[in-house]
Amino acid sequence: MSTQQQAPQPRGAGHPRAETVATPAGEARITWYDARPAHTVLALGHGAGGGIEARDLRALAAALPAQGVTVALVEQPWRVAGKKVAPAPRTLDAAWSALWPALALPGLPVIAGGRSAGARVACRTAAALGACAVLALSFPLHPPGRPEKSRAEELTSVELPLLVVQGGRDPFGRPAEFPAGTAPVEVPGADHGFALPKSAELTEAAAMELVTGAVTRWITGGREVWRRDA
Repeated sequence: MSTQQQAPQPRGAGHPRAETVATPAGEARITWYDARPAHTVLALGHGAGGGIEARDLRALAAALPAQGVTVALVEQPWRVAGKKVAPAPRTLDAAWSALWPALALPGLPVIAGGRSAGARVACRTAAALGACAVLALSFPLHPPGRPEKSRAEELTSVELPLLVVQGGRDPFGRPAEFPAGTAPVEVPGADHGFALPKSAELTEAAAMELVTGAVTRWITGGREVWRRDA
């Protein structure tokens, strides 16, 4: 069961709506940025250290509806409840799986995506949920300074179309560290949150244009295949 209300919006977006969805871990919240007409839904979960206010998630929510992509920003129950620490991965996966029917309700192909921990959830659950593709933003390939604790298998096990977008100086995994077949689109000089140092050649606006442009081109290139397979 779900309820809907108006929600704050990124600059340049339409009029988003917020929907609460019951899950085994508590109430989750989906903030919808609708495309009219829409050909695809892009569902994006947040990381363990922040929410849907992340610059890349908001940039995508602002840019993609004009390209026919409805963006659904998903807040996990722990975040909705105001808790500071994310639960175990299995709890995150269970909540995401429970709210998936609401994401699929529009009857369009759904891309499972997210940033950091949200990207891991998307990778682990996409095939079982019937996603058409996976978008991983700032995938945490390993804990900072501990490359031996690799999570590469979560990426390499994805058999769906996959796009990874990664900051060039992300301490959780720089682009050159990623395994063959998962080579990321690089945001030069960006860290795990796609923030840039003052000395960077790119501005934040240009970095977000790089992210939204790469995602738009990827979706545009794959949408005919995804529609046939949906």
